Amino acid sequence: MEFQFTEDQTALQEGIRSFCEGRFPFDGIAELEKAPFSKELWAELAEMGVFGLRLPEDQGGVGLGMADAAIVFAELGRRVVPGPTVWGAALASVIDGVASGEVVVSGLDTRLASPAGMTLVDYGDQLDVLVVLRSDGVYRVEGSALSGELVEEPLDPLTPMLAVTDLPQGEKIGDNDLAHQIRVEATLLASAFFLGMAESTVEYAVAYAKGREQFDRPIAGFQAIKHIAADMYVKQEMARAAVYAAACTFDDPEIGNPIRAIASARVVAGEAAMHNARKCVQIYGGMGFTWEMPPHYYLKRTFVLENTLGTGEFASEIVARHIDAA
Repeated sequence: MEFQFTEDQTALQEGIRSFCEGRFPFDGIAELEKAPFSKELWAELAEMGVFGLRLPEDQGGVGLGMADAAIVFAELGRRVVPGPTVWGAALASVIDGVASGEVVVSGLDTRLASPAGMTLVDYGDQLDVLVVLRSDGVYRVEGSALSGELVEEPLDPLTPMLAVTDLPQGEKIGDNDLAHQIRVEATLLASAFFLGMAESTVEYAVAYAKGREQFDRPIAGFQAIKHIAADMYVKQEMARAAVYAAACTFDDPEIGNPIRAIASARVVAGEAAMHNARKCVQIYGGMGFTWEMPPHYYLKRTFVLENTLGTGEFASEIVARHIDAA
């Protein structure tokens, strides 16, 4: 299996990275907290082709594969780009207007536990459509039908949550097969987002260690810091291999079992994102706990995304079942 990017994939990566660095600089992230999401932002991402990457060109998409989509979502993860981007890309073929940016959509998997008496919907006050994955299929709920209160202090300041006390049933638009397809694709895109966060926290940690001095020398020269950074890099590379292997397997199922590969990527990339975010905080020391430093954004987004499509333990059970069946 060839894991080197083609020239087109390299150009795609550079284009998305340049856009994200220009549109989401860390220096402006505090301002972004005041209004982490807007339809203008959603339209910009759509114009970059983020949501229509895998749609055929005759349907308004770009016509690329899942491997290309993984490259894009890894770049979004590097900048913890706000918005229900994973759901947008996974639902572009299901809900008209998503690929063009005209419709803001998110998803909700009812298999996952919510606090008693309420349902938490990310960006719920901004949605045109909420797609609900239930045990008997896929349902479309209009955003205007959602009522509830915004969580005053959400865990991730860039992911506002709407606490919905009475979730409408909505209109059924698909069966269990479609629900399964959406879950699988969204899980792989989320894994790529985890990969990007794992990469970025390594870079932040190493850069800070090189500049922070203790005992008249950079702390990057201390063996304990080197060991932590080396472990972070190993986690990153394991996640990279797992995510791109899963994306290639999705595009060409003859080379392996896509479901097993995607669940494996979810486990490895999720662990890498969480491990690297925690270790980045540790290397920053006392500064790592302050609001002005970047590590906490990655740690908090990892916690939120970890519980969006099922935990790592849930994905591990899928891997175990497929190993047992083989």
